[in-house]
Amino acid sequence: MVGSSNRVESFPDATDLEASLPFPTPSFTPLQVHNVSVPQEQTTFQSLKQRLGEVFFPDDPLHQFKNKSFLRKMVLALHYFFPIFQWGSDYHLKLLKSDAISGVTIASLAIPQGISYAKLAGLPPIIGLYSSFVPPLIYSVLGSSRDLAVGPVSIASLVMGSMLREVVSPDKEPTLYLQLAFTATFFAGVFQASLGLLRLGFIVDFLSKPTLTGFMGGAAIIVSLQQLKGLLGIVHFTTKMGFIPVMQSVFENRTEWAWQTVVMGLSFLAFLLIARHISLRRPKLFWVSAAAPLTSVILSTILSFIFKAPNHGIKTIGHLQEGVNPPSVNLLDFGGPYLSLAIKTGIITGILALTEGMAVGRTFASLKNYQIDGNKEMVAIGAMNMAGSCASCYVTTGSFSRSAVNYNAGCKTALSNIVMASAVLFTMLFLMPLFYYTPNVMLSAIIIAAVIGLIDVRGAFLLWKVDKFDFLACMSAFFGVLLISVQMGLAIAVGISLFKILIHATRPNTVILGNVPGTNSYRNLAQYREAVRVPSFLILGIESPIYFTNSMYLQERILRWVREEEERIVKSNESSLKCIVLDMAAVTAVDTNGMEALSELKKTLDKRSLDLVLANPVGEVAQKLSRSGTWELFGSEHIYMTVGEAIAAASYKCQT
Repeated sequence: MVGSSNRVESFPDATDLEASLPFPTPSFTPLQVHNVSVPQEQTTFQSLKQRLGEVFFPDDPLHQFKNKSFLRKMVLALHYFFPIFQWGSDYHLKLLKSDAISGVTIASLAIPQGISYAKLAGLPPIIGLYSSFVPPLIYSVLGSSRDLAVGPVSIASLVMGSMLREVVSPDKEPTLYLQLAFTATFFAGVFQASLGLLRLGFIVDFLSKPTLTGFMGGAAIIVSLQQLKGLLGIVHFTTKMGFIPVMQSVFENRTEWAWQTVVMGLSFLAFLLIARHISLRRPKLFWVSAAAPLTSVILSTILSFIFKAPNHGIKTIGHLQEGVNPPSVNLLDFGGPYLSLAIKTGIITGILALTEGMAVGRTFASLKNYQIDGNKEMVAIGAMNMAGSCASCYVTTGSFSRSAVNYNAGCKTALSNIVMASAVLFTMLFLMPLFYYTPNVMLSAIIIAAVIGLIDVRGAFLLWKVDKFDFLACMSAFFGVLLISVQMGLAIAVGISLFKILIHATRPNTVILGNVPGTNSYRNLAQYREAVRVPSFLILGIESPIYFTNSMYLQERILRWVREEEERIVKSNESSLKCIVLDMAAVTAVDTNGMEALSELKKTLDKRSLDLVLANPVGEVAQKLSRSGTWELFGSEHIYMTVGEAIAAASYKCQT
């Protein structure tokens, strides 16, 4: 039956067909049976080209260059590789006003957050400001998002700090620690840019939303607990990241708690949380939460200066080096005993930074109805981290909190990042002495207020409601971070994501289909209560490609369906089973193992005097069945275009 889709057979009207059958059937409309066509043969090169194109170039990035002059192609290439020339060519003063306001607003958030997150990573506070200056400038040239605000983020800072601290102490060996941080940042950038250049961004998707929800929630709690050292004024504090060691350290060192530090910390933490709540309830007042961290820093610094806080046991930041980023190429270490640690830390933090940056960019792009190029974003983020590692910066990416402020402030282009970087530069050149009296407890309060938004309780409840397996994955990642370690929590998150993929790949869903009365449509009996079984037929829908990973399972599961159907028929005293119809509409692909499984299944059923019929094989599947000889094994009288035609033909043949 291979060939064109012209009509090849015509069966009696539905009423005649029903009258000729020895058993009751659903009402059929007149059917014509058509050939199942096999797609036109392609050469190996054409097939490989098409397949690689779908894998690596699903967005067809070269379509814009078609039918264009050489000069126009050069201009488009410049726009493609450097998006700043694309939006810069149409820039005007009205846009500048919006971007300037947005840039200054996010700078007020980026400066205190940068200092705080550097502390979280175990780095000097000034490194956080350096990382809020160079990377945003590079991203504004290479990035395709209009709303992404770039800088240090809490999760990447936490993971880098926890991984490096396990081997090197930032207090005892500060120079070595800096070397490892910058080297890890360089490898993170190389990894990120490589994914973009090689069009391998889909690797990042192995971190599913449920596992990320659990991981980030657990990490947020660990980050908050770590800040109890600064919030309570504890001097001797554990370097471990687990929930139990941290709580043990808090209560074992309760004699070190300083009430002055506690009062100041809790007061400003309450102020920050109230400001955040106001902005969440009234989005137009976004500037309240955006300005709250800088306001808190200014107020706490003034109070610290007036009341001589260091004399009362409240520690301050102290001296911060003035000036722009010093070069750090000489600190990059590509040899020695710690190279593997730097590579591992760079890859893990690079994946996390990419995941967050891509998610944030796509979120705000969808809100403004434009698209970002995922692979270009990876190259941009990777380039800014590679360049940043040479300019005293550590891992940076798009921050959700700063990007949300940027979006709400009305930014129009990536120029807002340039404005923010300019404000940070001004701070580094002229305002560093003002941070001398800033209390360390203030940085802890800012970190807690920032990361508390990462705990997505509503999202977890939704997972429980929608998909229990996703909820299990979420909770496993959450408790893995909380009770074991951040790295183990991340490993559990990735492992569960891969396990879920394996479950779906190795145990695909199969369903029994029935006829919806009054139609030629066949649907899942469990979903459509009105659908009815067709006597003497077992219609099964396979909802997955058939590969080596699931071919044996499908063969065994189909035989089990047959056995259960025969038992049901005996109990209900119905017409005996004569034919099994496999609806192949959802089988998008099949490999050699899959075709062998179908052949073995047919032979097994033939021995039991049961017909096996295939319905609606898609193009690639039909092509492989034809090439392999499986088509000939089944015969044209066992392969049909629709389930309805298969049943009509099989019913007619039973009477002839």
